[in-house]
Amino acid sequence: MKYSTKLSDAVHIMAFISLNPVENLSSEKIAYSIKTNPSYVRQIMSLLRKSNLITSIKGHPKPTLTKEPKNITLLDIYKSVEGEKPLLHLDTHTNPECGVGVQIQLSLQDYFNKIQECAEKQMQKITLQDILNKYHEKLSKINI
Repeated sequence: MKYSTKLSDAVHIMAFISLNPVENLSSEKIAYSIKTNPSYVRQIMSLLRKSNLITSIKGHPKPTLTKEPKNITLLDIYKSVEGEKPLLHLDTHTNPECGVGVQIQLSLQDYFNKIQECAEKQMQKITLQDILNKYHEKLSKINI
């Protein structure tokens, strides 16, 4: 089962932009940092642009954040790349003729909804600046 790394990669892109405000940041350069392909980076950046979290001009490798990192939450980034996609997913391929197969999924959904709500509340409290601060903290421990 493949899981999405869009949120992680979107945060990486936004952090990279914030940490390199004067450098040319082509999709190739950002892709090298993420260890992915430039097309995927452009796809993620397009989603971030549509959500008004970054601005960029085609042909100019100078993307910028539209707000200060302290004003961009992890939930903002999550919603921009995942939309309304939930964190947890039910197995929708259970046997519909089995009472457990149907009812356990419906029962589990109630808990998944609670988990989603709690996660989103926490994500609303975490800013890109918090993530950048943690990055600098971890970096300083390496450089000691």
